[in-house]
Amino acid sequence: MDKLNILWTSNDKDTFMNMVAMYSGNSIKSGWWNEVNIIIWGGSTRLAGSDEEVQKELQKLMETGVTVEACKACADKMKLSDTLKDLGITVKYMSKLTGIIKKNEKLITI
Repeated sequence: MDKLNILWTSNDKDTFMNMVAMYSGNSIKSGWWNEVNIIIWGGSTRLAGSDEEVQKELQKLMETGVTVEACKACADKMKLSDTLKDLGITVKYMSKLTGIIKKNEKLITI
């Protein structure tokens, strides 16, 4: 399978803009990966749910074919589930991370 999962946990905006967003967007545009999936977890939840520039970038990424999911437990704790859903982000419990690891899928953690 030619799919990359990016587990984004950092609340650092520069890390998002200059690594997560840049690499995932270029990966789809350049055909480096057929599928790219960003998983929002931990500190990235608050950044994604509150920063308009980050939100616009996430929406642009989704328009290019990047999928974006967020940990429901984190989003619920931060009261951001509805905000993330309104952005088109899939909010769900992330037990799937165990499956990603056990299936040896490609995973970058940031």
